[in-house]
Amino acid sequence: MNIEKIDLNLLRLFAEVYDSGSVSVAAERLGISQPAASNGLARLRTVLGNALFARAHGGVRPTPMADHLIGPVRSALAQLTDALRQTYAFDPRTSRRHYRMHMSDIGEARFLPALMAALQVQAPGTSVECHAMPHGGIAEQLDKGELDFAFGFLPSVTGTEHVTLMEERYVLMLREAHPLATLVGEGGPDLAALARLSFVAVRSHSDTLRMLEILGLRERIKLFASNFLALPAIVRETDLAVIMPSQIATEFNAGGGYIVVAPQLPLRDFTVSLHWSRRQHSDPSHIWMRQLICGIFNST
Repeated sequence: MNIEKIDLNLLRLFAEVYDSGSVSVAAERLGISQPAASNGLARLRTVLGNALFARAHGGVRPTPMADHLIGPVRSALAQLTDALRQTYAFDPRTSRRHYRMHMSDIGEARFLPALMAALQVQAPGTSVECHAMPHGGIAEQLDKGELDFAFGFLPSVTGTEHVTLMEERYVLMLREAHPLATLVGEGGPDLAALARLSFVAVRSHSDTLRMLEILGLRERIKLFASNFLALPAIVRETDLAVIMPSQIATEFNAGGGYIVVAPQLPLRDFTVSLHWSRRQHSDPSHIWMRQLICGIFNST
């Protein structure tokens, strides 16, 4: 017996004929012609080397071989049906799904609090693991399934599905008591005023460094920090200024004490997007998480 010659349709046909006792009724239930059903049974007889049904008054009757096979075949079909239903049905309330995401430090600070609060209510069994990965490898990691989502300003990530979450811009932040605060107008300082400031550059956000280089102000950088999270304390205690995304600067300035302005910087405007693999586009758990993420961004 060559089991490779048995396909799923033949097993479904066998089960339907067994249950109905009729080739024509089985064909009707499966939406195929009676000759096609008869040919399918003939293929099964050839593969198995045994007749599964014998002609009887008003239809067919199963042979001992059919009686022997029907239990395992029904079980296999039921397990496959259940597996497919689980694949295409996702219940966040009972899910134990583990999501892996690319986020920068700012992405974690900006987004994780709201995301985890929503998951705690809507999908308490799920978990999230975050990594800040080199942008050049993100698309491959998504395609391999080693990442589920990547979001941020990722213009170099191509070949993925993506959606825009928000439009952002970089702003300048310095302390209110800065000795050059009077040079900062409502629209932000001009290039001459910027050239008198000293800056913090953040290595994990290379565009902030590129802006200063384009403006010819690299020599005005007095500190290279690894991430943004220490910057409020640094800016509050020193005369250093920093370029950072506006929403993060606004949150840092919630208690006051800083000046936040939007000068005409090169590369000032940018787009925050959510990326995922095309392989996962129709996965119900991915669809659910994408909708949740987009909903949080749209409401904040």
